[in-house]
Amino acid sequence: MTTMMLNWPEWQGGMNPDYQMGNRVLRAIVPEILDALQVNVPVSPDANKKSGIDGGVQLANQQQFARDALVKNKPQRVITLGGDCAVSEVPFDYLNGRYPDDFGVIWLDAHPDISTISDTHHLHEMVVADLLHASNSEFAQQVQNPLRPAQVFFAGLTVAALRPMDQLVRDMGLATATPQQLRQGHPIQDWLVAHAIRHVALHFDLDVLDPDDFRSILPAKPHFDRAQFGAAIGSMTLDQVIALLTNVSHQADLVGLSIAEHMPWDALNLHRGLNQLPIFNGGRQS
Repeated sequence: MTTMMLNWPEWQGGMNPDYQMGNRVLRAIVPEILDALQVNVPVSPDANKKSGIDGGVQLANQQQFARDALVKNKPQRVITLGGDCAVSEVPFDYLNGRYPDDFGVIWLDAHPDISTISDTHHLHEMVVADLLHASNSEFAQQVQNPLRPAQVFFAGLTVAALRPMDQLVRDMGLATATPQQLRQGHPIQDWLVAHAIRHVALHFDLDVLDPDDFRSILPAKPHFDRAQFGAAIGSMTLDQVIALLTNVSHQADLVGLSIAEHMPWDALNLHRGLNQLPIFNGGRQS
C-alpha cells in the first residue's frame, strides 16, 4: 500500500465547526485514487479544553487515531483532507520519520501557524511550532520526529503582516517567500537544491489564495468587510498554486499533501437555509 488518504474533518483546532462541511465538499472535489487506503478519522462534536488548548481532549484523541493508522499501515504517501490546519501535524511527523535523510516541508499559507502556547489556545495556530518542538505545548511532546528549521519553507507568506505571535519565523531563521517572490523567481526550487531535499510534504492552506479568485475560504464570506478580518489575506491565484505544486512535484517526490481550511460558503448557506424547512425535519419546525 503506497498511498493513504486521511479524511479528517477536524474543527476543534480552530474552534470552527464549519470546517466539517468544508471537508465533506472537499472530499467530493479531490481526484479519486482507486488503490489508496481511505481512513476516516472520527471527529467528536465536543470541544473540551486540555493543557491550555481549546478542544485539547478531542484533538489528542483524533491525533492518536491518525497516528495509529499511519504506524499500522506504513504508507509511502499521505494525502490529508482537513479540517483545520492542525491536521498536518501527525502525517508530517510520520513522514519525517519515514524519510529522515532528505525530507522537507513546504507550508503554503498566508499565516505561519508557528505560535507558542503562550500566544494562543488554538492548535491550528501552533502546528508548525509543534513540529519544530518550539511551542512548549503538550502536543509538541507527542511529535516523535521533530523538524529542523532548515527543513521548513514558508511559501506565500505575507511577511510584512507577521504578528508578535508569528515571530518564531524570524527568531528561528526560517526560509520564506512572499507571493511576489514566488512569481518573480524560483526560491522553492533553490531551497530544495540547497538542502538536498528529495521528499516533500506540502501543507496547502486554502487561505493563501486571493478571495476574489477562490471564494471558498474564510475572508471570502459573502458581504463581509475584509478590512475587519484581523489577519493577512492571501493574494495568490489558484492557477499560480497549481503551477507551484506541479513544479515541486517535478523536482522532488511529493509524499505528503494536506489541504486545509476549506470554507464553501455557498454550500454552508444553502445547507443552513434548507435546514429551516419543516420537510427536512420530519415536518417539524426547526
